[in-house]
Amino acid sequence: MIRFSFVSTAALILAANTAFAETEITWWHAMGGALGETVNQIATDFNASQSDYKITPVFKGRYEETLTAGIAAFRAGEQPNIMQVFDAGAATVIGAKGATIPVQDLLTENGVNFDINDYISGVRYFYADAEGKMIGMPFNSSSPIMYFNTDALAKAGVEAPKTWEEFETVTAPALKEAGYIPLAQSHSPWIFVENFVSRHNLPFATNDNGYTGTDTKILVNSPELKMHWTNVKEWQDEGFYAWYGASWDDNQAPFEEGKVAIWLGSSGSFGGLMKKDLPFEFSATYLPYWEEITTEPKQTFIGGASLFAMAGHPAEENKATAAFFQYLTSPEVQYMWHKETGYVPITTAAYELAKADGHYDRFPAAEVGIQQLSLPAGEYTKGYRMGFYPQIRDVMNREFGRILSNETDVEAAFSTIETESNELLARFALTQN
Repeated sequence: MIRFSFVSTAALILAANTAFAETEITWWHAMGGALGETVNQIATDFNASQSDYKITPVFKGRYEETLTAGIAAFRAGEQPNIMQVFDAGAATVIGAKGATIPVQDLLTENGVNFDINDYISGVRYFYADAEGKMIGMPFNSSSPIMYFNTDALAKAGVEAPKTWEEFETVTAPALKEAGYIPLAQSHSPWIFVENFVSRHNLPFATNDNGYTGTDTKILVNSPELKMHWTNVKEWQDEGFYAWYGASWDDNQAPFEEGKVAIWLGSSGSFGGLMKKDLPFEFSATYLPYWEEITTEPKQTFIGGASLFAMAGHPAEENKATAAFFQYLTSPEVQYMWHKETGYVPITTAAYELAKADGHYDRFPAAEVGIQQLSLPAGEYTKGYRMGFYPQIRDVMNREFGRILSNETDVEAAFSTIETESNELLARFALTQN
């Protein structure tokens, strides 16, 4: 009779368990509420789709809080496998040497086919390096678009304006006469600076908008931006534009209530708007542009966030992260994410799936963000890469609030933004040496 010792039996059991054990990875994210529920569903579906890997999503608070937590965790050697980082924080993570594995390398090294041209044009290079290698995986990508109350425009007898000239001479006066506040917008730095320069193909910063060096200077103190903001202040004074504060929801709520006829928001807001019982019909179209600046408006920058594969993990965990990214970018998952949230599908295949399913026949406004991101590109439209950019946005928000509260004028505000932003960029450059 053959007898097994306790030690050998235990070893066999351990070996058997190890052979069938799932490789576990963690995903820190900033998606709360209904968005968080959709994130959890994606993770649940991925775990159910195979038996080799298990991903656990962890909500870490707002974008800024998630970034701060991730930086602290990396310094302590306790970083997650995947971290969601918003657009303004990308330079901080990409600039942290050894913090991430470029997603393009991660995928190819783990046998996943990767072609950057599979991604829609407006998202390909925002999270890439100067050579065009994708560093972060675009996730909740969005574009600022123009939502409008179709009932209000019909009552005023106007259509959604294509240009700002049309807005101020035709649309706004008619909407005001019809009893509406013509325009409000959320997130002034994103819409009235970052996407203003992209839409008009203007340089945003030196060094190819910051992609090719850290000794970067911001270029916001420009005639075009100051012209635009001078007009914005005049619109406010004439009752054509209302500003309700720096909070996103402060400016979205009056549109939802039917007080504001046109609201500049995110294409990622579409899903939420569809789920609300609004007292009017709405639609959407592209951001207007100034014809006196360009007659060939370009695509916009994406907003939202990407997913970064954090370095310092075993090869098996990196393989699990690559498998999850492959699953996440599949057409079916991207289409589900797009339908549930309003964020754009990041690949052409997912976009084609949505079209084939008739999604845009049912909801034409859902396609606007993708169409705008697919407009012709220009020299300055791929994105920007500036360190300490969340703090630069804070400076902009403060100074724009002062303009709209009659505490300063446009010239002084942009001079201050330029000075303080360049001081922040110079401080960031010191951290890269």
